[in-house]
Amino acid sequence: MDKITGKAVIAQGGGPTAVINQSLVGAVLQARRYPHITNFYGAVNGVEGLMNERFIDLTQASTHNLEVVAQTPAAGLLSSRHKPTKDDCARIFEVLKAHGIRYFFYIGGNDSAETCKIVNENANAAGYELRVIHIPKTIDNDLLATDHCPGYGSAAKFVAQAFAGVNLDNRSLPGVYIGVVMGRHAGFLTAASIFARTYDDDGPHLVYLPEKAFDRDRFLGDVEGVVKKFGRCVVAVSEGVCDDKGEPIITKLMDDVERDAHGNVQLSGLTSLGDALVQTVKKELKVKRVRSDTFGYLQRSFLGCISFIDAQEAREVGEWALQFATWHDVDGSVIIERAGDYAVRYRLERLDAVTGGTKEMPPDFIEGDNMVTVAFKNYARPLLGTMPPNERIHAPEVEKIMG
Repeated sequence: MDKITGKAVIAQGGGPTAVINQSLVGAVLQARRYPHITNFYGAVNGVEGLMNERFIDLTQASTHNLEVVAQTPAAGLLSSRHKPTKDDCARIFEVLKAHGIRYFFYIGGNDSAETCKIVNENANAAGYELRVIHIPKTIDNDLLATDHCPGYGSAAKFVAQAFAGVNLDNRSLPGVYIGVVMGRHAGFLTAASIFARTYDDDGPHLVYLPEKAFDRDRFLGDVEGVVKKFGRCVVAVSEGVCDDKGEPIITKLMDDVERDAHGNVQLSGLTSLGDALVQTVKKELKVKRVRSDTFGYLQRSFLGCISFIDAQEAREVGEWALQFATWHDVDGSVIIERAGDYAVRYRLERLDAVTGGTKEMPPDFIEGDNMVTVAFKNYARPLLGTMPPNERIHAPEVEKIMG
């Protein structure tokens, strides 16, 4: 197969992760093996940079600099939340054509894959040879087709370790603790909180996911039952929990909720759900010590809490994107397939198989209304890697003298 000679460009879109730069650097350094890729540009601020020709020439970046960037969380090229229209994608294509770009790589989630699909359609319609590859990324782990997404393992490790610390704190000074974790439609990240558990009475004792309808009264009964059993309760809850009609539960607990430009209830970065659940528990169960945290952006790009497997796979999807663009199909999305226990393979999937939906936790990963199964633990454990020690003092009680 003849190789196309021309420039390449790469962009990063949506929420950053702890390992997104591994994919970026993997693609750029892999491209240096191919002389027919004459320059490798980086688009600053995602699709906005693509539309406005805000490029930097990564060909001139040193290997050492790029390797250090690879180990640095968050988007090295800066990102964007702008969801491009068809007209925007047409503009992107015209910019690529004007700069003689023949290879387009976009690291991101569903919207990024959709952008790739539309840009590729523009190229096909114009008869312009353009290799378009989507490189997967999302801490939500909700992309279709792929077994899991780069970025998830490190964010999940942060969540697990945060809940491990919370559980130790809560055991030292008992009460009810509620941790709100990102996840509008998929509960993979919240579910990872269970890796904090070592002993039978460790929290989180209750885990609430968007895939299961959330009932206020059942929640209160669950919390009351755990408090009676252990004298304390640690709760992990996804920001996107909804009632049986699909309405975000925050709308049932608060009169005034924030909404975005599209009319969607604002979930990420706000403490509303945690605050409302705290007040509900205090009022209905008369528990005095009730606290909550909303993890927000903390879990996305936390420095120093990176899963080795996640970083390695993020690097490899970037490298494979170059391989596929050079040797195989014109367009597609790199996906990860699990093999054995534990290994992975990489292949290219059609863009339309990745776009147009989100993946949720499968039923066999969810136990009842407030817990996850061993099947989920077996799925996620390799992605997080090793956890720090979490031990208790084992020593006999001294017999009382005073009675």
